[in-house]
Amino acid sequence: MKPPAEQHILPDLLRPGLALVFCGTAAGERSAREGAYYAHPGNLFWRALFDAGITPRRFAPHEYPELLHLGIGLTDLAKLHSGNDADLPREAFDVPALLGKIERHHPRLLAFTSKAAARAALGRRIEAYGLQPERIGRTRVFALPSPSGQARRHWDLAPWCALARQVPPG
Repeated sequence: MKPPAEQHILPDLLRPGLALVFCGTAAGERSAREGAYYAHPGNLFWRALFDAGITPRRFAPHEYPELLHLGIGLTDLAKLHSGNDADLPREAFDVPALLGKIERHHPRLLAFTSKAAARAALGRRIEAYGLQPERIGRTRVFALPSPSGQARRHWDLAPWCALARQVPPG
């Protein structure tokens, strides 16, 4: 679904100097409807942040703006489309826009919330979760297992815990 006037499905949660920015592929239908990142109850994103020690408590999806206070930002590769990755048109992923945002805001870490998102942005197959050899400007890049309920068979909290160890203190 593409909204009129090129309006973003979910606004970026970015500012200069963040410790960490999470990047997914696109907002799911539930997230688009509720106007909140990772809003589907089957999505493990918010639980993973807390269980891995990235956040001090488990946030609800509608509280996502509060992550800025923790030095954490959010964005997606597809800002004008929502839905399952398989249903998105190939041109939905705006890699140049993402790279520009990261170079402009230069967070210390960019964590892709799936191998699919990392592959789309980096232009190569992602062999393993964790820190990747690429940098975007000064930003280190990390790949995580998808927290989506649809990817449950690939779920593993360990890479999220490894990311938590990489996050520099506030």
